[in-house]
Amino acid sequence: MPRKNTWAAFAVSAILTLPLGGCKDTKTLQENEQLKAQVAELQKENGQLGNDLEATTAARDDLAKQNEKLKSELKAVKTKKPAKKSTHKKRRRTSATS
Repeated sequence: MPRKNTWAAFAVSAILTLPLGGCKDTKTLQENEQLKAQVAELQKENGQLGNDLEATTAARDDLAKQNEKLKSELKAVKTKKPAKKSTHKKRRRTSATS
């Protein structure tokens, strides 16, 4: 008799868990679909951020080149010798002493 009760209990528990298992599968599938949508959105954002990063890096490189160019121009201006003043002297007016 104990064997019959064990099998009966097993059969009843199996029958009761099947519908619950189906609900879990439905919930799991819904959650899985939501996660897939989130992953797709994150991948899209990641691609956009990658493009933004490349553009920002290119802009930074351009600014660094411009900065170096301006520094070299500034250095050239600083090292440039000032123009020489004219060597002729002003004539002095002399009063006629006669």
